[in-house]
Amino acid sequence: MLLRRPKNVGPRLTLAAGDEAVPRGMQIAGAWSWRFLVVAAAAAVVIALIVTFRIVVIPLLVAALITTALLPVVAALVRARWPRGLAVAVSVVALIVAVVGLGWLAVAQIRDEYPQLQERALEFWEESQAWIMSLPFGIDAAEITAFGENILAVIRDDISTVLSSALSVGSSVGHFLAGALLTIFALIFTLLDGRRIWQWIVGVLPARAQPATDGAARAGWVTLGNFVRVQVLVAFIDAVGIGLGAFILGLFYPGGMPLVLPIAILVFLGSFIPIIGAVVTGAIAVLVALISFGPLAAVIMLGIVLLVQQIESHVLQPLIMGTAVKVHPLAVVLAVAAGSTIAGIAGAFFAVPVVAFLNNFAKTIATGSWRENPNPTIEDVVR
Repeated sequence: MLLRRPKNVGPRLTLAAGDEAVPRGMQIAGAWSWRFLVVAAAAAVVIALIVTFRIVVIPLLVAALITTALLPVVAALVRARWPRGLAVAVSVVALIVAVVGLGWLAVAQIRDEYPQLQERALEFWEESQAWIMSLPFGIDAAEITAFGENILAVIRDDISTVLSSALSVGSSVGHFLAGALLTIFALIFTLLDGRRIWQWIVGVLPARAQPATDGAARAGWVTLGNFVRVQVLVAFIDAVGIGLGAFILGLFYPGGMPLVLPIAILVFLGSFIPIIGAVVTGAIAVLVALISFGPLAAVIMLGIVLLVQQIESHVLQPLIMGTAVKVHPLAVVLAVAAGSTIAGIAGAFFAVPVVAFLNNFAKTIATGSWRENPNPTIEDVVR
């Protein structure tokens, strides 16, 4: 009774006739192994193609993520009797104005406050050097200078690596602008005519695979949309919390906290890279406070960063996201590590959204739940 084969588990694995001397377990292992190798080879080819054509793939992925965030806005405007073209145009233009406006404000603040921060950094270095020399360890100025130069060399190398990774989609401003234009172009058409584009893609597949692929992809799209919208909200709250904390901290010191807006923007962007983004952006905020106002301000800023991140992790994420996106934390860490290894910053940025989509896509096909609602409406997709 206990060993009875469960129902609805699919057909047994059929083994090819071969040498009877080969144990049955080895035959089963061999049958699974060559299938696994075929799947792994296909996945490797897909990844290689994505990396090779990243100058096209990355803008398309960015457009897809932005589409999931803007679809509810466009759908709401359409329900309010706006023409769809006008709703798309207003949504895209508003997004561009917001991004360009924030970028301009951040650059202006950096340009105005960077000289003062640079001067304060030199003073902080001299004060730190004098303090270290006063310690009873026999460290002289030459050793401190050599140590500082080594640290600067490491930082310069790391910055060069980060920049080269960030600009891996192109080697010039022209490539960046081309990617931005392609993103906007793809965004407009996915918002305008995304359904027919997807139907054309599904139509290329074999007829027997179309219903399952279509239903599973729509389920994955809903999950992706939930993930992106929740992540945007959480990132916004993080940025406002840390930025507001930095601003309030600056009220207790002459001149105020420098680079508040750039720090908030960095926190917002860093929130889309799990674990790594929070650590890096939080460290930058603490470093600016340390250089500007000293150790006490740095400790307070560290407390603000930790408080905001703890509220995000233990209150906002469970409350807002709930069970909309079920991705295990270990899968998140492994996805970010694998993505950054394959494609640098871009890979780390897209790793979790891709895993969230594939997770629900695979579960929908495995459970057969795509049969329950094979043709969802736009409300099913954007809710």
